[in-house]
Amino acid sequence: MERTKHTLNELLVSLFNYILYIEEKNLKERGVPLTMHEVHTLQAINKAEDNSMTHIARVCMVSKSTLTSNISNLEKKGYVVRFKDEKDKRINRVTITEKAYEVLKLHDEFHENMINKTIGDTAIHENELLIETLENLLGYFRAEYDHKTIQED
Repeated sequence: MERTKHTLNELLVSLFNYILYIEEKNLKERGVPLTMHEVHTLQAINKAEDNSMTHIARVCMVSKSTLTSNISNLEKKGYVVRFKDEKDKRINRVTITEKAYEVLKLHDEFHENMINKTIGDTAIHENELLIETLENLLGYFRAEYDHKTIQED
């Protein structure tokens, strides 16, 4: 059992590191001058039902001040636009630009290729087991960490 735990830990850590490294390298080779953190911030904004800075910070699991700094950089580079809520001027909102959509398209292509390679040669029941296992792991992370708030810097 200890060998299994050790091997699984090594696999998860290595996969995480490889995905981030290769993903960023792939985007750099395609002319994207952003870090993976910046790309994932764009992705969070694009997918968010609530585009307030507070909500985006929560989704990105960063403090509001960290997100503000990240958004300032993305705004200078032309990937996001920040604006005040029309009804409540205390609320800051953010949206992505057309330039960001181009980056997200490349990002999505990378993920599509990665997933296709992952499930390409496996049987349906093996894919279902993989999904169930990953859902269990994600469930653990959500149960353990979603209730904890990100501390301010």
